[in-house]
Amino acid sequence: MSDQAYYIPLGRDANGTERFASTALTESTWGNTMQHGAPPSALLVRALERCAPREDARLTRVVIEILGPVPISEIEVRSWVERPGKRVELVVAELWATSPDGTSRAAARGTGWSMQTADSSAVAHAGDPALAPRSQAHETALEGPFWDTGFVTSLEWMWLSDIGCEGPGQMWARPNAVLVEGEPLSPVQRLFVVADVANGVGTKLDPAEWTFLNTDLTVHLFRVPEDEWVGIAAETSYGPDGVGMCAGVLHDESGPVGRINQTVQVRAR
Repeated sequence: MSDQAYYIPLGRDANGTERFASTALTESTWGNTMQHGAPPSALLVRALERCAPREDARLTRVVIEILGPVPISEIEVRSWVERPGKRVELVVAELWATSPDGTSRAAARGTGWSMQTADSSAVAHAGDPALAPRSQAHETALEGPFWDTGFVTSLEWMWLSDIGCEGPGQMWARPNAVLVEGEPLSPVQRLFVVADVANGVGTKLDPAEWTFLNTDLTVHLFRVPEDEWVGIAAETSYGPDGVGMCAGVLHDESGPVGRINQTVQVRAR
């Protein structure tokens, strides 16, 4: 297990709310006082997985709403079952942080549909083509202040395309840190540690000239990922009024596992 972690556990209260200290590995590409969207997303997924867990059910769709900057500080995570059911349940988790004025606020929220599983191996099918294998990928020097940040440096990157290329950007990545100190990553947590970088993988814009922050991410998983490496093929479209959309396919080394969408706010620097 890695000796690096995005979060340090600080305990759980009687109501089940967990507290964590955020480490420097959560640092965003857009500012050194706030977290990149990926670690909080994965932490919310961890809470969704642990909320009334069942061996016969799993997360199938997760929506992460980033409600404001997540500070690199102590945070709290709470979760609950919003809509119970035998075959389908809706689970909710919130990440709370303290604002500079001392007030507590919800900084991010995750909702997940959990479905009862059944054997459908006889009809298993992937609607998207598999990503080229890692053996065809190459390392790329990620230079400049946009790339030299805590979270970006916590991933191992292998590129199948050039950054800003025509068509979808494609790459493989894996985290070199665990999500919570002392815990192994679950397969879905590992996926979410990487998934939020899709809008950066698929961007056509120079981050030295433009900002393109995503306000959310929606992931549909038709299969649980099985490997350490997460593959992304993604491309971002830009409208004429400062709004963009990233759409992509998520992979493990056996093939596609789901799709991701992100809404992107585009601004010239």
